[in-house]
Amino acid sequence: MAIIEVKDLVKTYKIIEKEDGLRGYVKNLIKPKYREYTAVNKINFNIKEGELVGYIGENGAGKSTTIKMLTGILTPTSGKVIVDGIEPYKKRIENNKKIGAVFGQKTQLWWDLPVIESFRLIKQMYKIPEGEYRKNLKSFTEILELSDLLEKQVKNLSLGQKMRCEIAATFLHNPQIVYLDEPTIGLDVFVKENIRQFIKNVNKQKNTTVILTTHDLKDIEDVCDRIILLDKGNIIYDGEKQKFKDIYGKSAIAEFIVENKTSLIKNNLNMRELKIIEETDTNLKVKFSHTETTIINIVEEISKYCKIIDIHMKEAELEDILKEIYKGAHTNVK
Repeated sequence: MAIIEVKDLVKTYKIIEKEDGLRGYVKNLIKPKYREYTAVNKINFNIKEGELVGYIGENGAGKSTTIKMLTGILTPTSGKVIVDGIEPYKKRIENNKKIGAVFGQKTQLWWDLPVIESFRLIKQMYKIPEGEYRKNLKSFTEILELSDLLEKQVKNLSLGQKMRCEIAATFLHNPQIVYLDEPTIGLDVFVKENIRQFIKNVNKQKNTTVILTTHDLKDIEDVCDRIILLDKGNIIYDGEKQKFKDIYGKSAIAEFIVENKTSLIKNNLNMRELKIIEETDTNLKVKFSHTETTIINIVEEISKYCKIIDIHMKEAELEDILKEIYKGAHTNVK
């Protein structure tokens, strides 16, 4: 059964069409001219309890607008959002008890208080039972390495330290659903890995539903099983991450280490099925599609112009696939 149901969801805004110069400024002030902007355009999806969903797209695709409607911050223009049986914007307090949220660098911790005091306040706000609070605090402190941070004021933490504390605060009351909007932005690789592992552990142990929006597609690769891809307010793909990669990730990159080249291979290679990305005296990097040729055919052709010492293969990653989609390489993603 779905814990989140989204039906024909629309969110539009009125935007002032500004004119340049003093005359335009006065005109906008006295009689502004508006145009309608659709941030989310009749989208539909259901999310089951315990799913790990990557909600992704370019800037302005409508990701954050959708999340704000799911949390009840924004009211839909039309359509319906049901989260665990209620409409979030109509019953915000009831909805907020069931969810957790991280919005980029916006903090839910108290700036001048030690971290532990913020956690205690959250305990009181959500009426977390003492035993449950202590159990979660102990577990989160170990996994996210918070022991040296609990007595520090939030304002004295680094960005990575603060974000680890934000993540712990978000999961402290055992929410059924957690919305993570750019939770790893600006963090170093070790902190990111720590947070990803934490999210997966909590999901596995408590069946917490997680919706993750991010521009760091390594987050999606490591954490999520399902992708919802948004473009200009429309869903253009909704399905399993691996299926997405299988269908649209047919290209691969092969890097050859070579010697004894007789000439520039890119000037002589007679294969339309591949593209030479880079060529030096000792290296050759090519891109090809599995549906058009094979690595054996490529090796046979390249061997005519040099001796191949070694080969390194790299399959298409999620980031590479999305770049191709946004370039218009795949116009019929659904």
